Amino acid sequence: MQGKHILITGATNGIGLAAAKALVALGANLAIVGRSETRTRAAAAAIGAAAKAAAVTTFVADLSSQAAVRKLAAEVLARCSRLDVLVNNAGAMYGTRRLSQDGIEQAWAVNHLAPFLLTTLLLDRLRASAPARIITTASSAHQGARVPFDDVNAEHGYRSFGRYGETKLANILFTAELARRLEGTGITANCYHPGLVATGFNQGNGLLTDMGMAALNLVARTPTAGADTLVWLATSADVATVSGKYFFDRRQKQPSREAQDMQAARRLWELSERQCGL
Repeated sequence: MQGKHILITGATNGIGLAAAKALVALGANLAIVGRSETRTRAAAAAIGAAAKAAAVTTFVADLSSQAAVRKLAAEVLARCSRLDVLVNNAGAMYGTRRLSQDGIEQAWAVNHLAPFLLTTLLLDRLRASAPARIITTASSAHQGARVPFDDVNAEHGYRSFGRYGETKLANILFTAELARRLEGTGITANCYHPGLVATGFNQGNGLLTDMGMAALNLVARTPTAGADTLVWLATSADVATVSGKYFFDRRQKQPSREAQDMQAARRLWELSERQCGL
């Protein structure tokens, strides 16, 4: 990875931080995105400690805001002359329905629209840097979900885990359609399921939720194990020309039937463009 430039969102803890440490140790030039300036700086220091003299570029953005995503993209283009790997890793689960600054249900805004918009705005830099890779953190939580085209803002009912599953399905469909659109450009797009990982994910959504996540973390894999497939997708020659696929533990897996519906993928892309004003 010597000389490669990588941007990772959601890199201040958990899977993103573990992947960042692994990639910088391999010689990559790393840029990370976090929501908190304090936590982002602390993460950069921790990542730098994983590799002597490693310089980590930091960006701060609230990915629930489309204006913030656009500002982030502009800053990345200004400060990063090339981009070999884009990792859309940031994600969240909310116990109750809430709206973003743009009036969009927040889980949908953060988990789907943010990577959709950021990737779209950075595509020209990725093309100029090709061969390049785009990696998105999905989840097996997509199983059983459908894209809520008739209620995309969750106005007629909201279930925390169900909504999370819808956004993860959107990640997989986005990856499939992105790969189709990028055929012949030298850019690949893939996504992966990290497994059940012991992180701070889904904390702060109530006492019962916190207790449930604490119990699950006792049997969950470490962030390093959860990040392994991400790092492999970013570095391995085995997947240099593979695109539009879903992986788990370094193996290509078939996602749900709904996640293989290319008509839905194209419809989702058009919906996302409208929601982002593209």
